[in-house]
Amino acid sequence: MTAREREISGEYLEGYADILAEVSATGRRLNRDELRARRTLGERAAEDGHGLRALVGMHLAATRKAWPGDAAADSVLAAVEQAVDAFAEGYERAQRLAVRQEEAARREFIDDLLYGRSDLGRLAERAERFGLRLSRAHAVAVAAAGTAHDEAGPVSRRVERALLGRFGDRRILFTTKDGRLVCVAPGDQDDVLAFFAQQAYAATDGGRVAIGRPHPGPGGVVHSYEEALNALDLAERMNLGEPVLHAADLLVFPVLTRDRQAMADLVRSALGPLRQARGGAGPLLDTLSTYFDAGCNAAEAARRLSLSVRALTYRLERIHRLTGSDPADPLHRYTLQTAVIGARLLDWPAREL
Repeated sequence: MTAREREISGEYLEGYADILAEVSATGRRLNRDELRARRTLGERAAEDGHGLRALVGMHLAATRKAWPGDAAADSVLAAVEQAVDAFAEGYERAQRLAVRQEEAARREFIDDLLYGRSDLGRLAERAERFGLRLSRAHAVAVAAAGTAHDEAGPVSRRVERALLGRFGDRRILFTTKDGRLVCVAPGDQDDVLAFFAQQAYAATDGGRVAIGRPHPGPGGVVHSYEEALNALDLAERMNLGEPVLHAADLLVFPVLTRDRQAMADLVRSALGPLRQARGGAGPLLDTLSTYFDAGCNAAEAARRLSLSVRALTYRLERIHRLTGSDPADPLHRYTLQTAVIGARLLDWPAREL
């Protein structure tokens, strides 16, 4: 045993040899105070960062050294078992507490990071502990599915294992927030977020993934995160079918709604007359939306709507008569298509404008 091991042994095996000597003489078990003392020593050893395997080995070495030659083996071994078990219990208790504290600190950091609630300078300092350098630009990908997920769940563990297996040497952060999977990566590492999107899509059975644009500095993460969330919300309202959305590809939509009142006026003016149709504006609005999504191809639009081309043509003529705008006319088509996008964004006609 080295000098350092003897020092550690003396510190964390305090009183152990005396207990064995008394047990060998009386055959008694350890009392409550002795067990409590063993647990306390185990907690201290864990807090000081010593390995449990080495400490158990020291207990066994001390047992051999202090073993009374004429002692009853059963009594001594029972005492050893009690002592080591109590020591290990205290050690594990300290470890669990440390893990809980680390988890709490990590969750607090993630909340501050994604909501921008902390001092940015302090946030950057804390980020180093969790593998991020916020002086760089970062981008955030968010995966949403019908089921909420947390970090301890099987889906989260599966995605995290895949990320660490592929990019274990990268400075990335994987977590969950509000039931969604979240990945933060340096802004110049598109391969990380693309791989995350692929894994999250597979693990969530088709959940949609949105990727925000890279933004620099401590506030860049929350900016990118909000872009990803907005993209998911936009995809829901616009019925976008793509499994992976890039906020950079959707910038036209915030531009269109920047003047919300002007967009509402356009929707009321261009599409308001559709309310006069039997069944309300909804069916004809869906017809226009599908027609534009199909590239104004009547046959494809009819197929998507499960209509005949003749029935679709009748609906388009009905729209022309009600609105005065012809979907086949290039200028009218632009106005109608912009109004249809605005109706989706503003949830019209379900919501009054």
